Amino acid sequence: MGGSRALNHLQLLSWLWLLLRDTSPVQGAGPAAQTPGNPGPLALQEGMNSTMIDLECRNVRKLNASESCLFVKTNPDCQSDGGYLNYLEGIFCLFSPSLLPLVVMVYVLWLFYLFLFLAVTAEKFFCPNLSAISTTLKLSHNVAGVTFLAFGNGAPDVFSALVAFSNARTAGLAIGALFGAGVLVTTVVAGGIAIIRPFKAATRPFFRDVIFYMVAVFLMSTALYKGSISLFWSLGYLGLYGFYVFTVVFSTWIYQRQRVASHSLPNPSVPPVESEDGSSSVSNSYDYGDEFRPQLHSVSSTAQILRHSLNPLDYQIWKRKSWYWKLLKVFKMPVEFLLLLTVPLVDLDKDDRNWKRPLNCLHLITSPITCVMTLQSGAYGFYEIQGIFPIWAVTILAGTFLASITWFLTSNDQPPRFHWIFAFLGFFVSALWINAAATEVVNILHSLGIIFQLSNTVLGLTLLAWGNSIGDAISDLTLARQGYPRMAFSACFGGIIFNMLVGVGLGCVLEVSRDHMDVQLDPEGLLTWVLAGALGLSLLFTFLSVPIQCFNLTKIYGFCLLFFYLGFLLVALLTEFGVIHLRAK
Repeated sequence: MGGSRALNHLQLLSWLWLLLRDTSPVQGAGPAAQTPGNPGPLALQEGMNSTMIDLECRNVRKLNASESCLFVKTNPDCQSDGGYLNYLEGIFCLFSPSLLPLVVMVYVLWLFYLFLFLAVTAEKFFCPNLSAISTTLKLSHNVAGVTFLAFGNGAPDVFSALVAFSNARTAGLAIGALFGAGVLVTTVVAGGIAIIRPFKAATRPFFRDVIFYMVAVFLMSTALYKGSISLFWSLGYLGLYGFYVFTVVFSTWIYQRQRVASHSLPNPSVPPVESEDGSSSVSNSYDYGDEFRPQLHSVSSTAQILRHSLNPLDYQIWKRKSWYWKLLKVFKMPVEFLLLLTVPLVDLDKDDRNWKRPLNCLHLITSPITCVMTLQSGAYGFYEIQGIFPIWAVTILAGTFLASITWFLTSNDQPPRFHWIFAFLGFFVSALWINAAATEVVNILHSLGIIFQLSNTVLGLTLLAWGNSIGDAISDLTLARQGYPRMAFSACFGGIIFNMLVGVGLGCVLEVSRDHMDVQLDPEGLLTWVLAGALGLSLLFTFLSVPIQCFNLTKIYGFCLLFFYLGFLLVALLTEFGVIHLRAK
């Protein structure tokens, strides 16, 4: 597979070199050959501007079938910086125009499956390993919640932003996704929580989170107005999130001192004090059923342990579930098998901490090779040392050596002392899987935008925002249904603060450090400002209406938020299709 792919790359590079040699201006052909009035063969004749080569990739829809393939192969604006598949060439070079609806349908299904991949990776592997890391480092719940666990919950959004900001053509996807997810979570999810279970919001966490988020939106809107983000501005985003973490920790420390002081008073009638995040002193542990309960100890062979560890299906649970759960499980099983094979998982809730000796030793081989084959979409994996030995082969040899040592130093029934290292390895590998899937998501959405002549902003605020936020929506609504609406409401704001500040800040810092230039933001017309204004208005509405209600959030408030989101979506789509536009001067 690696050899054939490398051969295909060599063939493509040689073909492009010949094409560029044949279409470049000829030396000594006279000035007429290089004037704007004589653009050469790449002007693609009819349907394009006769005075210059238009590098806008969206113009491929104006060409006929014979010209489209050459256009997407030679136009730099149609090339993606990462990813395993070239979706534009797949549409315009591999299939006839009559099959375009079928190809688009396949792309959309593949997009949804990538969203499923992101959700499974974050939920089953990324978050549990982060939880194990925070426990190993003995971090408090508040610090872990606003750092490691926030990163776990917002991993798809953050990695999508990192990928999108790496290319000026797809930066609109990041802006649309971050703003669109913000509007979605603060209206639909927050409104759904109030509808499912009306409650009284906690005052201090509410003001803290809303104010910080409003400041983040203001800074992002200012950057859009300036049209660029500098290194100083990017570091300011990260610094603001650091200040937010400090505020959470400091306010929790003050609350705990007040709680100790109140408990020291000899008054037995004092009611139980609620926690800083709005939850009561009742234990917030959840019963996840037999799937997460430790199994009885039994002696199994190494082959049985490996076979059971790689099986993503529990037949006892399968028999009790409904048909739609089984259908979803069928789609998830290939993803879960791949992740079980390549990503270590440390679960501190289990008696054996999920130590599976044969599988964990196998992980020392599969995890490193996964890393080199997902970094830059596998580009590093095929590099050769001294032109002889490829990186992927070196990785396999090193992993085999570590696996052999681990095998002889451990046993099947007792996790070793260094088992916690597998949590860091699993965190890193699952992060790379998420980044690889996010890269494909961004490339598909960019391709769909070119096909349907849609802006990256509208794709970001709809498909990308919906796909990345569906996990948070389900978890928050489930939390509210189980009787913890205050905690779910706080999560609506705490998570998206992390996504915006760290997603934009880290993405722009990496891009500025790579190119040594400011990240250019090109707002795609009125739609970007509609999106920013909608998010600002939703936060302002929440900031004013919640105190007016004395923090008692009712179903009426929830339905108002839902109607607000529907109105925003309608205005955004009308703006995208030109029904709403700025009057020309």
